[in-house]
Amino acid sequence: MSQLTIIDQPKEFFAPVSAGLLDELIEQYGKSRVKIDHVAAMCASDFGNVLHYFLEGNKDRHNSMSPDRLFDPTGAIKALNSAYWSKAMNLTDIYSSMPEKRRGEWYDSIKNMTCPEFTAETVKVTMGELLNKRMDFLAERVDGIFRALSGEHVTNSPAGFGKRMIMAYVLSEYCGNGGRSQCGHINDLRAVIGKFMGRDGEMHYNTSRRLIESLKANYGQWLTIDGGSVKIRLYKKGTAHMEVHSDMAWRLNMILAHLYPMAIPAEFRTKPKKKAKEFVMMQRPLPFSVLDILAESRTRRNEKVISLTYREKAERQFAWDEARKILAGIGGVESSLGEFEFDYCPNEIIDEIVNSGCIPDQKTHQYYQTPESIAKIAVEMAEIGDNDKCLEPSAGQGGLADYMPKGRTTCIELSALHCKILEAKGHPVTHGDFLKVANSLGKFDRIIMNPPFEGGRYKMHIEAASGLFRDGGRLVAILPATMRNKYQLPGFDVTWSHEFANEFAGTSISVTIMCAVKL
Repeated sequence: MSQLTIIDQPKEFFAPVSAGLLDELIEQYGKSRVKIDHVAAMCASDFGNVLHYFLEGNKDRHNSMSPDRLFDPTGAIKALNSAYWSKAMNLTDIYSSMPEKRRGEWYDSIKNMTCPEFTAETVKVTMGELLNKRMDFLAERVDGIFRALSGEHVTNSPAGFGKRMIMAYVLSEYCGNGGRSQCGHINDLRAVIGKFMGRDGEMHYNTSRRLIESLKANYGQWLTIDGGSVKIRLYKKGTAHMEVHSDMAWRLNMILAHLYPMAIPAEFRTKPKKKAKEFVMMQRPLPFSVLDILAESRTRRNEKVISLTYREKAERQFAWDEARKILAGIGGVESSLGEFEFDYCPNEIIDEIVNSGCIPDQKTHQYYQTPESIAKIAVEMAEIGDNDKCLEPSAGQGGLADYMPKGRTTCIELSALHCKILEAKGHPVTHGDFLKVANSLGKFDRIIMNPPFEGGRYKMHIEAASGLFRDGGRLVAILPATMRNKYQLPGFDVTWSHEFANEFAGTSISVTIMCAVKL
């Protein structure tokens, strides 16, 4: 397990908009503005005398409007200004990096068409100022988060961020849609912590929206998110309780101390001596851009078919490719239509990835999916009888268990995400380390396993499994080819398969299959 890594200085995270793109946008605006002026002039000329015939013949009886009012250039120019300011803002990640309050003000200005005129000078000055305020935005975000904490709960310290924080009014009509709500501040908290952790990109509201839905489905239960940096639980009355990693709280308080140097006590500005043990990051954090694509994924035709939003492919090719790899990694098979077909409903698993921000990495978990060809041979060698009780002690995503009798097979798996996949497939599963739970599992007739190889760990797994048999029990294990005809298991009659080379994706290791029958 690797400890949570804190990046001392946030990376540059604003994507500067090129002058060429802005110039092109300003040119398009100018052309549209000229057309509006032409239409308004035409209406004011002799042509205006016949426009009412068009309106009279084609009008909606309940929404009639006079030509003078319909072709008033004032309203058209306001709408044009708002449309182009929206386009300019979307050329960069300014929106997603703004604090909640400032973002809400911009949304309102565009929605209510109160934006300034979209002139070259105004646009370039405004965009330049916004881009230059990147560190100010970070500070504003932290200040906004702190001010959004509930003043009615004594758990929240008025002197700074603590390990436990409470935020009220999280469930509201504005949740997750960019409005001025506490949901936006939760999004800000996750985004700021993401910067501290050195995560790439900016968190999108769809990602936090999916989190809120997961919390609503599990009221009162803790959910660990964002690589273990935050724990959160939600109550029906709309109150969210959050626990943050001690290093995260310290970093937040350092920013508050910069804003209010005389108000933050020294103990809140002191770096923790030790990292909290409960905040261990088991996997690598994924870029926010990848999580956004997964958060926007939708089921198509039936609940076992997932489709990614196509527009992302052209805009963020790297993130698109990573999302495809993740779906394939949890059992999805990509079709010619670009959809991913599963043999189980993957929505809960996708929620887990989006919320945790992580997937199990091969190095940490020593997980390599058992190829179908080898899995079938291993199960055949086990000669499972109609009444045999079976065990798969390193079940992964079910590469072996899928070919074993579900009603009589117990699965053990270390990865919480893989446990969810096994459960979705209908396998009984225990979440834990096989070496730690082996003695409590009882006796079995058949054990089929693909144990971790690194550091000789497979020997410890085989020895633990060997004590779980009744007489005549059969152990089948996929092992490094170097062990063929060399490894002996006392009390068992051992035979070996031939060698399998280059069968496992992601590694060139050769393997063999050991079959050991208890004497």
